[in-house]
Amino acid sequence: MKRRAPWLGLVLGMILVQGVVYQQFLSITENGLRVIFEKGMMRELLLICVVVFFLFTVRGLMAYLVPRVSVWVSNSAIFEIRRDLTTHMMGLDLAYFERTKSGEIIQRLVSQTQALGHFIGLATANAVRDLVTLVIISGYLIWKNPLLFTAAILVLPFIIWVMNFVAAKVKRVQGEAETALGQYMSGIEETVTGMRTVKIASQEDMEIARLEKETARLRDLSLRVQRTQALVVPSVDLSSAFVYVLVIGGGGYMVLNPHFDIDGAGIITFLLGMVLVSDPARMLAQYLGIVQTHLVLLDRVRGLYFETPTIVDAPEALTEFDTGGDIVLDRVRFSYSPDQPLFDGLTMTFRGGQVSAIVGATGSGKTTILSLLSRLYDVQDGQITIGGTPIDRLRVRTLRSAFSVVAQDIVIFNSSIWDNIRYVNPDATDAQIWTAAENAEIAELIRARGDTPVGPKGAQLSGGQKQRIAIARAFLVNAPILLLDEATSALDQGTEARIKSALTRLTKGRTTIVVAHRLSSIADADTIFVLEAGQLVEQGGHAELLAKSGYYAQLYQAQKQGDSDG
Repeated sequence: MKRRAPWLGLVLGMILVQGVVYQQFLSITENGLRVIFEKGMMRELLLICVVVFFLFTVRGLMAYLVPRVSVWVSNSAIFEIRRDLTTHMMGLDLAYFERTKSGEIIQRLVSQTQALGHFIGLATANAVRDLVTLVIISGYLIWKNPLLFTAAILVLPFIIWVMNFVAAKVKRVQGEAETALGQYMSGIEETVTGMRTVKIASQEDMEIARLEKETARLRDLSLRVQRTQALVVPSVDLSSAFVYVLVIGGGGYMVLNPHFDIDGAGIITFLLGMVLVSDPARMLAQYLGIVQTHLVLLDRVRGLYFETPTIVDAPEALTEFDTGGDIVLDRVRFSYSPDQPLFDGLTMTFRGGQVSAIVGATGSGKTTILSLLSRLYDVQDGQITIGGTPIDRLRVRTLRSAFSVVAQDIVIFNSSIWDNIRYVNPDATDAQIWTAAENAEIAELIRARGDTPVGPKGAQLSGGQKQRIAIARAFLVNAPILLLDEATSALDQGTEARIKSALTRLTKGRTTIVVAHRLSSIADADTIFVLEAGQLVEQGGHAELLAKSGYYAQLYQAQKQGDSDG
């Protein structure tokens, strides 16, 4: 908003014009009443009517321009808030997104920024208009009759007390309401995302009941907020009624008493001024009543800025390194929670240009190693080097650009297959995309589907087709280090066999690290690392590990028995 100071100054100027118009209206009205009651001159009365009409024409023009400019300013501010929030959010660590519900993030970027922008722009401009009107007319009334005005504002301490009471209560309840809304939005997203499971398990009634419970909580909290805010207007109205009675009674006494220099026209004008003040006062009171609500929203939105990334470029970070060198984990220590270390002194070496595989039971740390290599997380002790260069000495973007990833959980957008492949390299030429598609054996499907969207999260594609999109992306990126994270674990053996030829072409000439559950798929790996509970228990070739009759041999035999039983 600071960058828009000239426009805000223009809005303030137009608001001042509105306030002056009201003050001039009161002054001219008083003169008009005296013309009617005392002079009886038609010409002066007609002139007063023309001036009054002109004044309200000016006020009408200002009433049109103020919200137009205010809305433009607020919408521009909303755009910049969302842009800055998105930019900041994209720089946060993966850990933030794993501990924060997506509904809370969506709420901050959508509804809370919208409400803040409207409040700061239009609502605040209206409040400033009401305040200016209140000050100018009150100043005029004080100048006309300070004694009567002083008596009329005796009720002000009561109004202030009501405002403080309402503000404190609204802030507390609004905080609860915003938390409940975030949970409700997260609940909706979870239900929609897991709709396949909901349908198969016939749990529609349970989901309805769960969301209805959250909705009921939102309703109750909203009613509490509105019930508290509803105290403001009647309190101000009752105070205004007291003021009117005081002005009529006290003013009438002054007119009847010869010791006071005031006539009937002055009292009527004073009463009209109080009427003109009451509406801005009521609107200003409502504004002050919702200030606390929007301060809560402001805290929630600013809370995203309080999140700071820990994975950042080191001073004088390097932009070049030996991408074909060995990848070494040297006495690495890492844990997701302080009391449960996953790795404690893990040492591994992935040879450059070779295919290495990581196997082990669920939770042994296989995927975590890939996350550490690409600095989605940082090690807590020890170090990781590529070609002898510590990865924390590299620019994060430089490091990650050296990796291509094919994972089991593939992000597919609701656009064409062509656009989904191009996503990882928007500057790629059509020839490069076709080459990647041919290598991934998905070119024929592109020709068959054309520009047809694949549905939300690729709902119209099979698991094998999604995998081939991921492989085509890896071909298009053409990075020197390839990470395969359970890339074929969700596929049947027939589909896996068709995709394996594409993966063979993809791994050629690259340093490849494969995380695999199906041990038969990594039998050709140069080196296999076997993890158990975060510790490296075995390593070697497939035949070598089988000959040892150790943990790997047990896993292999168990899977082989399971496949034969199936």
